Amino acid sequence: MPLPAENILKAIKEMREKTKKRNFLQSVELIINLRDIDMRRPEERVQEWVELPNPPNKEVKICFFATGDMALRAKEAGVDVLGEDEIKALAGNKVEQKRLANKYDYFLAEAPLMPLVGKVLGSVLAPRGKMPAPVPPSADVAKEIERRRRMVLLRTRRAPIIQCRVGTEDMSDEQLVENIQAVIGRLEAKLKKGLKNIASIYVKETMGPAVKVNL
Repeated sequence: MPLPAENILKAIKEMREKTKKRNFLQSVELIINLRDIDMRRPEERVQEWVELPNPPNKEVKICFFATGDMALRAKEAGVDVLGEDEIKALAGNKVEQKRLANKYDYFLAEAPLMPLVGKVLGSVLAPRGKMPAPVPPSADVAKEIERRRRMVLLRTRRAPIIQCRVGTEDMSDEQLVENIQAVIGRLEAKLKKGLKNIASIYVKETMGPAVKVNL
């Protein structure tokens, strides 16, 4: 049984009431505590991408590993591009590799460059959940980039907790509800026992208190 929209809406309204306005645009975050999950078993860990119906009103920084025509199309779509020689130049330079990993939210890569990216940057990107999504040569690059701007990563690390951004404070309550439902729906499908594997859910703004969503 899906999580009722009215429960999410009630928590969002309470979150807004309890959060002070700041001089910057605050993100709206979703915190999900899981239960009956054995983090030692790889198949029970969570690493799922979810496309939000309503993209957050904050810049998403994307880096595209590409050459030739695909590199041109990626630049036209407004993202930073690194070519083959630039990737090779990062080999062995852990400081620059970490700087790159921290600078961008998401990475995309021309499919033929994936082995090189994995070899040079895999040890830095993989632990952060930022290994690039491969893009085939025939793909609509602009559409792939726009789709990535809408996506969030649901990921458990050492503890059975997931935290992700589902919007910004200037979005409507209805948009936030739809985004949260998309996340919970994907998670419910992934978890062995569905919603029964979810112990608690909270919503919060960047600088505000966490408000519990009734399950």
